[in-house]
Order: sequence, then C-alpha cells, then structure tokens
Amino acid sequence: MEQPIRKSFTQNRFFPFEIVYKDTKNPQNELPDHFHEWYEIVYVYKGKGTFFIDQSIQFMNEGDLFILPGNVIHYAIPDKENPVTSTAIFFDPLMVSNQKYSNHYSYLQIFDECVNSKNFRYVLNLEQRNNIVKHLDNLYTEITQKKLGYIQAITIILQSMLLYSSRSILQTPKKGEDSENSLPNWFKKVLDHIELNFTNQVVDLVSLSEYAEISPEHLSRVFKKMTGMNVSEYITSKKILLAKERLIHTNDTVETVAKGCGFNSMPHFHRTFRKYFGMTPSNYRKR
Repeated sequence: MEQPIRKSFTQNRFFPFEIVYKDTKNPQNELPDHFHEWYEIVYVYKGKGTFFIDQSIQFMNEGDLFILPGNVIHYAIPDKENPVTSTAIFFDPLMVSNQKYSNHYSYLQIFDECVNSKNFRYVLNLEQRNNIVKHLDNLYTEITQKKLGYIQAITIILQSMLLYSSRSILQTPKKGEDSENSLPNWFKKVLDHIELNFTNQVVDLVSLSEYAEISPEHLSRVFKKMTGMNVSEYITSKKILLAKERLIHTNDTVETVAKGCGFNSMPHFHRTFRKYFGMTPSNYRKR
C-alpha cells in the first residue's frame, strides 16, 4: 500500500492557521485523498464538483459552506468543465479554545453538529454568503500583510466567524440527500457495510463485491473514482483513525487498541501507525 497522503501545513506550528485563498481546483492539483488533525472550512465562490466526506458524496455549488472536523477522510472532485473556485482555512482547534469566562459556549459547536449528523454541507443565503466572504477576506488580509498584532487579529476574526456560524448558519438546513440519491444503491450499501464492519478482517474487496453482488473490478474502479482511494487504503485509514481516537480517549493498552481496531499483528500496526502519524502509537499517546 502506498503511504497515505495527508495535508501538510507550512505555517509555524506555534501559530496553527493556514488559508488557501480563492483557489480554482482541477483534477491535477487537487490533493488525491487526505485527512488532517486541523479543522477545515471551505467556501465555494463558483463552479461545481463533488465532495467525498466520511461515507457520503455531496455536491459542491456556488454559495456552499463545508465544515470539516479533524481526521475526517475527504476528497474533492472538481467538475472538468466548470471547476470549483474556493477558499479553505485550516486551524488547530486549540486556537479557539474557550476562555474561562465562556464555559457554556464552544466555538466548535458547528463542527460537533456536523459530526453528530454526518452531514457537512450548508447552502448559504445571500446575507450569510456576504458575511462569510467578509471574514475570509479579512483573514487573508491579515495573514498576507502581517501588521502589528496580526496573529491576535486572525484569532479574533476566526472566533467571530465561528460565532456567526453557530448563531446563523447552524440554523440553516444542511444539504446532502440530493447528492446521496445520485449514488448507486450498491455503492451506498458498500459504504454502510464498511462503516459497520471495518474492524473485521474479512472486510476486503472480494467480500465487499460479493456483498454488493458486483464484480471486484467494477467495485474497485468506482470506489477509486468516488473516494480517491482504493478499498484497502480506505479501510486501513478508518482503522488507524479509530486507533488514534482510542489512544487519546481511553486507557486501553496499545495492544488492546490495535486488536480492537482490527490489527492482529502488532508489527503491522506499528508500521501502519508510523506511516500515518510519523511516530509510534506510544509516542503519540504521550504527546
């Protein structure tokens, strides 16, 4: 298996923020498949495309806002004739952690809602579009001009944008069913089956093709086209991301975590984890 592709960030890690401003996507320069620990917001100015996000395929259209929590597998497919132009911001959630006087509100509320609903797309009205664009423009101005206090300014603007999102955009109905209905029924069944059983060693290309009653060749071709990954890469990514969460949020031993996530060989688990995160599971937990 090829080493997984992860978004790399060039900004100083002491200031965990990055923006890709008004970038026109095409199949040649879009990152094939990726996940990252930073949170991401994508606003679409114009163009069309599709977005694979954590089991779902969702359309990309003018005025759409995508909310992507960390460690969610996602892959954008721009339209060849009318590619998407968008701005994406990436940030470490610690950047907007609550102060001691704001314990009853989280700036990450909209991300939590998207995780719970497994729907990551909002279709904005004109007022919401103008507000988000203004915030993005201000973020870009601050990070490019780097005037006195620009780090503090970026943090404040980002918090303001997230607060606005919670107050206004979070109340906007999310859209996803139109995209889901464009998928073949067998493909949706495959994604659901993987989600329920990806820690089981028998979930592979052959077993999935038998489950969906299609040929392995057809499944492999469509899966790669829609997700940017082959079946084995996708399943391994799901396993390793689950392992990462359990290392952080449980006291289970590394061996227990590995077995619980479908890794029966500890050397294989260590090699795979190092490929994804650049360190051993034990070191990751300590960090």
